[in-house]
Parts: sequence; C-alpha cells; structure tokens
Amino acid sequence: MDEGHFVMSTSRIWTGDKLFCFGFGYCAAELARQLAGHCWSIVGTRRGDQGGAAAIGDAGGIALTQFAGNSAGAQVGTALTGATHVLVSIPPGADGDPVLLWHADDLAGCADVKWIGYLSTIGVYGDTGGGWVDETSPINPGSERGRRRAQAEAEWQAFGQRTGKRVEIFRLPGIYGPGRSAIDTVKAGTARRVVKPGQVFNRIHVADIGATLARAMALAAEGRSPEHTVYNVTDDEPAPPQDVVAFAAELLGYPVPPDQPFETAAMSAMGRSFYGESKRVRNCRLKAALEITLRFPTYREGLRALAAQACG
Repeated sequence: MDEGHFVMSTSRIWTGDKLFCFGFGYCAAELARQLAGHCWSIVGTRRGDQGGAAAIGDAGGIALTQFAGNSAGAQVGTALTGATHVLVSIPPGADGDPVLLWHADDLAGCADVKWIGYLSTIGVYGDTGGGWVDETSPINPGSERGRRRAQAEAEWQAFGQRTGKRVEIFRLPGIYGPGRSAIDTVKAGTARRVVKPGQVFNRIHVADIGATLARAMALAAEGRSPEHTVYNVTDDEPAPPQDVVAFAAELLGYPVPPDQPFETAAMSAMGRSFYGESKRVRNCRLKAALEITLRFPTYREGLRALAAQACG
C-alpha cells in the first residue's frame, strides 16, 4: 500500500483522533510519521533515561511522558485521556506485560479507545526447521523471549475480552529500514555473512509496519468488525541472512563479505539465539483481511530503496 492510497482511503476519519503509544521507538515513530498532517494528537512514552522528569516534554510535535515499566508512570493516566487508539510496543518482562501490570485500570477506563494494537513477534511459533507457519499454526516458543511474548499476547487478548475493547496482535519478524539495514552495516564495514545451512528468516520494512498499523486503525475507526485479531506482518520471501548481506554489498558496489560458518562464528548469546529458530511465515491474512499491498514485498525492493537514499 503506497502512502497516496492510504491517505485517500482513510482521510475522512483522521481529524480529531488521538494515538497513545506505550513505547515510542522505531515502529511507533514510523506510524507517527505516516499520520503526520492528518490532525492526529500523538502521545508516546519513553523510559526517561536522559531526562528523568515525569513529563519528558515534546519531540517534533509528539508529546512524550515517562514510563520505565517498573512502576506506574506518574503522568500516563492523565495523558491517556481522550485516546482513541493505543499502540503497545514495550517488551514484556519476567513479571508479565508492564502496561497491563501498571496501567490496565487506566486503559480500561478510557471510554474513547476504539483499538489497541500489540506488537509481538513471530518468535512465538518457535522453530519449525524451515517449515511454513501462519496465524492458525500452534504457538510453540522455544526461547524465554518467545514464551514471554506468547504470555503477553494471551494477557492482552484476555484484557480485550474482559473490557470489550478491540485488541489486535501484530507478529513481527526482523525489522529493517532507514538506519537499520544491511545497507548500513555494509557501508560501516561491520556486515557479516554468517552461514547456517537451511537457515531462513522473514523480514519487514518499517514503512510496511506503519502502513499496516494505520490501516488497522482506520478500519477500527470506521467501526468495521474484524474477522481476525492476529496478523503476521512479514514480507513475501523468507531468505537466508547471508543472501541479504550479499545483495546489499552488490547494490553498493562493495566486496561481498566472506562466509562465516555459524558453528565457529564469534557471536553474542543474543545473536546466536536468533539462529536457533528457522521458519517461513505466511502473510496471506494480512493481505486479505486488512487489504494490505506491501510496498517492499521482499528484501530486494527494500534494500534498493535504502541504497538509493544512501547514495542520493
């Protein structure tokens, strides 16, 4: 879905709505960018590590307030007033989802909320040895991160059932985009081609995440009842990670980094854990139910656009 189509199909519902983002990071900032110019009021939370004040202030037209996740945010309840849409992108901790731990009552009391979107991960499916999964596949997380996400999904779905609020789950793969792609690592000289035979990953460009969320928000504002509440937000082509790095290098005219066997590659525990699962993820429901046409259906289109920006 290109931005022009998005604006035309949903312009009549934009004025006067308010988006509250629990966690104002890469994805939330992209959604805010796509909503810019459509009269949205947008509030986001940050941990406040730099400022430390309860109310952090304003960042480019986005009001920011502090919520560290280990206690209630002093201004969050007030800032939620009038919110019509809520995006949650804060990862769960050992004790559960921090938003529900500290602000479930505040959120339940927001009568204007039409939609809550929760950003999860395809890691909830666990390892399928490269086999295909979709939203009807069983949840079988193999990592602690995946188990926490699966539990958080269940908590949010239960919250929706308890309060009658519309909650939708968006399962994301590896996210790339401006400043966070193989184009950047190749240019910086830090790209590596770690090879594990049979390993494949899905990816998604952050712009396609933003468009998906905006579309889901629009449907909620229009009052359309969703047939589904869980979506895989992925590209069309799961691919070996080394192929992505090689393509980026070729686009830039840089030497392709040599293969590094997974077994002997120096990697952090976190980095190595990502190679512990291999799966292919279908996105048919995303396209059919939300009528999404991906702007970057594979890593090739995404990296070409990022390379053009980098060399422009």
